[in-house]
Amino acid sequence: MPIAHIHLIEGRSDAQKAAVIDKVTEALVEALGSPREAVRVLIQDVPKANWGIGGQTVKALGR
Repeated sequence: MPIAHIHLIEGRSDAQKAAVIDKVTEALVEALGSPREAVRVLIQDVPKANWGIGGQTVKALGR
């Protein structure tokens, strides 16, 4: 059973996350030949204060 872990900066809509789950599932089905029902996709929303780029938080960068 393939499991994909996706980390995203908080703020995506439920619809956007559903689209990611669908597309990643389809990619794993195509690439690995796994049955669709066996694919797991886990999305972790990361707070902007907990994501760093270039030594600063995303929040501090205003992203």
